[in-house]
This record gives sequence, C-alpha cells and structure tokens, in this order.
Amino acid sequence: MPEGPELHLASLFVNEACRGLVFGGCVEKSSVSRNPEVPFESSAYCISATARGKELRLTLSPLPGAQPPQEPLALVFRFGMSGSFQLVPRDTLPPHAHLRFYTVSPGPQLALCFVDIRRFGHWDLGGKWQPGRGPCVLLEYEQFRENVLRNLADRAFDRPICEALLDQRFFNGIGNYLRAEILHRLRIPPFEKARTVLEALQQHRPVGTTRFTRRPCVLAQAYQNGGCQGMGRVRCLQLCSAMDHLCGLRQSPELTLSQKIKAKLQNPDLLELCHSVPKEVVQLGGKGYGTESGEEDFAAFQAWLQCYGVSGMSSLRDRHGRTIWFQGDPGPLVPKGGKSRKKKSKEMQPGREDGKEDPPPPSKAPSKARKARMDLPKQPAAQKPEQTSLQQDPSTPTVPKKGKRRGRPATSGRRRPQKTRTNTPSLEQEGTSAS
Repeated sequence: MPEGPELHLASLFVNEACRGLVFGGCVEKSSVSRNPEVPFESSAYCISATARGKELRLTLSPLPGAQPPQEPLALVFRFGMSGSFQLVPRDTLPPHAHLRFYTVSPGPQLALCFVDIRRFGHWDLGGKWQPGRGPCVLLEYEQFRENVLRNLADRAFDRPICEALLDQRFFNGIGNYLRAEILHRLRIPPFEKARTVLEALQQHRPVGTTRFTRRPCVLAQAYQNGGCQGMGRVRCLQLCSAMDHLCGLRQSPELTLSQKIKAKLQNPDLLELCHSVPKEVVQLGGKGYGTESGEEDFAAFQAWLQCYGVSGMSSLRDRHGRTIWFQGDPGPLVPKGGKSRKKKSKEMQPGREDGKEDPPPPSKAPSKARKARMDLPKQPAAQKPEQTSLQQDPSTPTVPKKGKRRGRPATSGRRRPQKTRTNTPSLEQEGTSAS
C-alpha cells in the first residue's frame, strides 16, 4: 500500500514529467470507476502536484488566453492499495487507467493517467486535505511532533504502539512497512502500550527545548558531497541515518558515561525516526515500492528493508488484521489467540505468505451415488449397503476399507462380488494439491 514516501515520490514524478507539457480538452474518467466526474475543460492548461502525508493534490491551471475562461481546479487523491500516476503515449493507455489527462499538439500526444488496479483509490474535488488528518511526518515535522505529544491523553494511545502508528490523525504518512522498520530500529516491542513508549519523549525531551548538543555527521556530509565510494548507495543511506541519529542526540561532554547510557535508553526518539525513515525511502528515488515500480526500484527498496518481510523476522496480526513484522518479544498487548510466525528463507518457503490460499472445503451437495440410493426402494436392515465416507460416482468401483471386514460374518449366503482397486484421488489429496 502506498505510504507517505510513495505519495511524495508521486508528486515529484508528476512535477518532473509534466514540466513544459500543455494539456487540453476534457478530463476523461473510466466507465467502471465510482469516483466523481471531473467537470473541467480547457484548451490549454498545465498540471502540478503537492503531497501531504498519504494524500496528493493535483492542480489543473489554465494558461493565459485558454478557452473557456475558468479558475484552476484542484483534486485530492488517496492512492488506496495500488494507486499511482503514469505518463504514457495516448494510443497505449495502461489497463486500469481510471482518470486521464491528455496533452495537445504541437507536443507529443501523451496521457497522464491515474492507474489503480484494485480500485481502492479515491479523488475529491475542491483541493481540500481530508479533515482530521494530522501534520505530515515528512514535510511538517515540528507540527507533527507537537501534535503527538500534546494529545497523549487520547484513547488512541491506549492501544499498542504498532496500531497507534497507523492512526493518521497523529502519524499522517506512516503505514505498514514504515511502522515495522521504525519499531525494529529502536527494538520496541510492537504490542507495547503506545502511551508508555511516547511518554518518555514528553518527559525527557519536551517540545521546544533541546537537551543535546547537535553536531554534524561526517558520514552524512560525505554522502551529500558525493562520498561513500565503494560502499553502495543503500548501505551508505542506512549508515548516514544511524550516524545522524546518534550524532544528533550526542549529549553534552559534561555528562558521565552512565548518564549518557541512561539518557539514551530513556530517550528512544521514535518521533524523529517517523521523520527520518520515510526520508530514506524518498532518497532511494524511483517511483516507490512494489514490483509495478520497476525491478530496479523494487530491488533497491528490498535491499533497504531491515525488518518488513525479511527472512528470520516474526509476524503477527494486529487488532485490525494488518500484519506487523518484528524481532524478539512482541509485547504485552498481543491480541488473544495471536500466534507469531517466522519468515522462512526463499529456499524453504514455497510461496509468498500472504498469497497462500486455504484448501477448498468439501462439497456439501449430495453425490450421484447418494442420489441413486435415495431413489432405490428400502432394503431390509440385514441387506442395507454400508455407507462410505468418500462419496464417489456410482460408475466408479469403491475401494474397500482396511480392517473393517476382518472377522465379520456375511449377512447372507450369497457370495460378495470381488472389488477392484482404482486410482481415484482422495478428497484430502485434492485439498492439499489445491493449496
């Protein structure tokens, strides 16, 4: 599911791809989309984008002299599970392009498309951000931090920290993979009470005060100046983030070693990581995560991950059914009946965990054999044929059950017909093969 970094990358993509392009005509919506029509038509207009948390605002601005004269129109998109923007040739539209903006000549005939395979994405007219969403963790860090620490009495922080991190009223832009990466870096159990985790930040580092002397991170500066040769981009970004976190919270030299350790343990800056970890994803570049973003982009994202879906990590489902990845103790607020499962390596794992299907249940409809028996006249109890648990076609000979006939007298003097074995697969085998 696209999260804050992906929405931010999408806005950068739209601005870069649409720079210098002139769009014209009507905005075209697919017939299967349930989203509202976009009542906008102009002979010449340009497109720009801005992102905030898990939302993206697209602005259509008519150029001077465009007909008919009208004001700019803004749309706010939420990407759902699979939304993205693509710029493609007009005559080769991708499948599931539910909103399309076309360029006009003399430039190339292109179309900017909002593509959403699973159709959970949504757009609203008017350009207003969704009410109730908190400040963006990427672009409004100070307001975000203040909003969280000021509202710790809210009932949302009675829940486990892994569930609170998905509450967009306070963590606008954080999603499933980001919460796993943030909690893993701080070794915070995902099912620890959110208020317990965050109160330490309120007590030991209040908003508007600084207890630590900030010093520049040499490694981060080296990367910004083109350094980190021979290290690899992803590894360098990870080291830069870790060193920047440590150097940024470096205590004053007058503190003793024990005081420094105590301050470090009592000040797990979760909120700062809610800002810096998404920035790392943005610095990876590309269009975001997921195989649809391209193999190279997805490989870089996979190499960056430390916890989410990584081999050797454990997983549990939270109260809302979302999978949280972690390492070690899950914490005291694990849902009842929740069982931790460990991610297997690719060699041992037959397929993706979330893609497994349960075997089909046995059919409850009566079989042909049962229907035939229902139509037959009732026989004496001594001659009533034995029912079998495996229902088969009457034309197929049945397989005798081992151990059922031994030492049993015949019910009549007639000789039983000899039964032959067949290779009819059992229902259990069908179920396992289907899985």
